[in-house]
Amino acid sequence: MDLLVVGGGPAGLATALHAARAGLEAVVWEQRAGTLDKACGEGLMPGAVAELTALGVHPPGYDLRGIRYVAGAHRADAAFRAGPGRGVRRTVLHAALREAVLAAGVRVEQRTVRRVEQDEDGVVADGTRARHLVAADGLHSPIRRALGLHRPRRAPRRHGLRRHYVLAPWSDHVEVHWARDAEAYVTPVSDNLVGVAVLTAGRGPYDGHLAAFPELRERLAGAESATPVRGAGPLRQDASARTAGRVLLVGDAAGYVDALTGEGIALALAQAPAAVRAVVDGDPAAYEREWRRLTRRYRRLTRALLGATRVPPLRAALVPAAQRLPRLFSAAVDALARPPGT
Repeated sequence: MDLLVVGGGPAGLATALHAARAGLEAVVWEQRAGTLDKACGEGLMPGAVAELTALGVHPPGYDLRGIRYVAGAHRADAAFRAGPGRGVRRTVLHAALREAVLAAGVRVEQRTVRRVEQDEDGVVADGTRARHLVAADGLHSPIRRALGLHRPRRAPRRHGLRRHYVLAPWSDHVEVHWARDAEAYVTPVSDNLVGVAVLTAGRGPYDGHLAAFPELRERLAGAESATPVRGAGPLRQDASARTAGRVLLVGDAAGYVDALTGEGIALALAQAPAAVRAVVDGDPAAYEREWRRLTRRYRRLTRALLGATRVPPLRAALVPAAQRLPRLFSAAVDALARPPGT
């Protein structure tokens, strides 16, 4: 086997699909059965839509024309210049990618990795040998930890909580509602379904956090909940490196700053072909350099926003400033919408 991919989410499936198209024999191991869900904002940036289109994957959803920041009476809108994004249920995205992977002849097996060893010729995972292994096993990657690549951080521990409502979308923008200690991301994912994700460092139930957004709560009043609350976090995860011998980390397993800018899926889809190129070239170390290039904009912008919004006066001034400086806000949104690394 040329490549063993551990993790059957979007990052792992995209990696396997690129591997198959590069002529590699790839197998995906995923410990969970069926269609996978995860607490995420579900808004695909135009760059992510372009990456999926290049793979021949077209998940149905709701076209998104831009991003809107909301804080009380203040509004700031910016349209996507590179074409629409798309709101897509995480389960729909997973099903579309899995179908493409299976159609490409890649095996997807329900298996858990308990032990990884390496030698000069390859990687052995629970007795199965492959020339290389891609760990796409998520935010809390067991393989990242097992290889000694996990780097603990003392930064504030932010979490995400998400629920869907049976409701016709009132906007074709992703709305980001700002409160004192949290943000709420409103993403239409179909003609009658809206996802609302809350990011916060605070403790408490979903409805308690939603109370910090009275205008949004009024919008949702009377709407039926379509899904239970699902959570994820802590969001900040760091790795000391993205490669260890013949093992490469892809997606959230490679490290994650925060969901603040909504680039998670776009980053994973850009990292997947970079990892496969490194495998084909027999140069895993090249992937580390490419990972840094692909994620540089995301890491810098997200850290800057997080740092600024931890200071209450700066946080309160963010949306009014975006409203007063529409060209600057539009340029920032355009930077986020472009494919990573461009």
